[in-house]
Amino acid sequence: MPATRKVVPRKRAQLSNEDSEPESLHSDALDDLPPKKRTRSSNSKSSSPSKPKPKLRKRKAKEDDVKDEDEDDGSDVDLKEGQQVVGRVIQAPKIGWVPPGQVSQNTLDFLAQLKDPACNDREWFKLHEPVYRRVEKEFKDFIEAFTNMLTDVDSQIPPLPPKDVIHRIYRDVRFSNDKTPYKKGLSASFSRSGRKGIFAFSSKSDKLTGYMRVVCSHRMIKPGDESVIAAGAWCPAKNELATLRNHLLQFTPAAKTLHTILASEPFTTHFGPPHPHPHGDRQSVFGHEDELKVAPKGVDKNHKDIALLKCRSLAVSCRFTDAQVVAPGSEFIDSLRGVADVMTPFVHCLNDLMTLPVDDSSDEENEEDDTGGPEEDGSEGGDE
Repeated sequence: MPATRKVVPRKRAQLSNEDSEPESLHSDALDDLPPKKRTRSSNSKSSSPSKPKPKLRKRKAKEDDVKDEDEDDGSDVDLKEGQQVVGRVIQAPKIGWVPPGQVSQNTLDFLAQLKDPACNDREWFKLHEPVYRRVEKEFKDFIEAFTNMLTDVDSQIPPLPPKDVIHRIYRDVRFSNDKTPYKKGLSASFSRSGRKGIFAFSSKSDKLTGYMRVVCSHRMIKPGDESVIAAGAWCPAKNELATLRNHLLQFTPAAKTLHTILASEPFTTHFGPPHPHPHGDRQSVFGHEDELKVAPKGVDKNHKDIALLKCRSLAVSCRFTDAQVVAPGSEFIDSLRGVADVMTPFVHCLNDLMTLPVDDSSDEENEEDDTGGPEEDGSEGGDE
């Protein structure tokens, strides 16, 4: 009996355990199981995102490295259809520039590159445009200082801003066999009427331009010891040239003044003696490419001024070395002032020769010849 009593509780205990297990698997309990699994899976997923972050960072770092390489190659530019990358834009040097009123070696170096046909094209110039814009600004500042000096020397020159006297760097290639698009120097012209007109002019440039059709001062900056300041009449128009030759033929007072200026000591010191060079080189106003080989039509070949009458251009020029151009301070401007002082009377005389009618000059000369007679005769002559 006692043994049976011990066995029954054990079975009951097992049954109670077995009954407890199905309770955990009841349909009501099963409804609670999926949320528990979901929460576990969500917890596991929420804890895992911290691991792939380094991978994303590595990818971003690689992408940044690729972008840097693309920037170096210029391939990061957003190109439209039909566009392509042709090269890298060259920035202007950060050093080597000079204060306003001077010319730096950077300017001469840039202009020297334009002498190379490989550089004197639109693609190269476009890539070096920042350098050109800096050179252009320096030249404008220099021309402003030159204008102040020139107007002080010659009161007939108006004080115009640099943009009204500076020439464009772009060449007109329509009627030229040389198709290079850019000039090899920077230039500016000055006259009574500014950059253009019928008056004599002075010019400041790096290269003597023979296509000017007015008398003025011309200044040009050009590397290779070719910078010049020039003054005179380059290829004047038909009427102006005819008037000038008529003055020489009749030896008017204006023509006499021209002879005096050409033979003066300051003029011959800067530009040479007042007669053609034995070998046809440039000397004084002689030796230009457009000079006639024979006497003009209707002119005696034995005329005493036949050398001047053969000239189609009456101009002189003074050349400066690169060392003089880039001289510090106001040395270059002071050198130009010395030449401009000698050129000014020459420019004024040419203006008179091309604008004053010959009859007026001859009448003045006749009046001077008649001053020796009695006043009554002079008055009667005046009435006639």
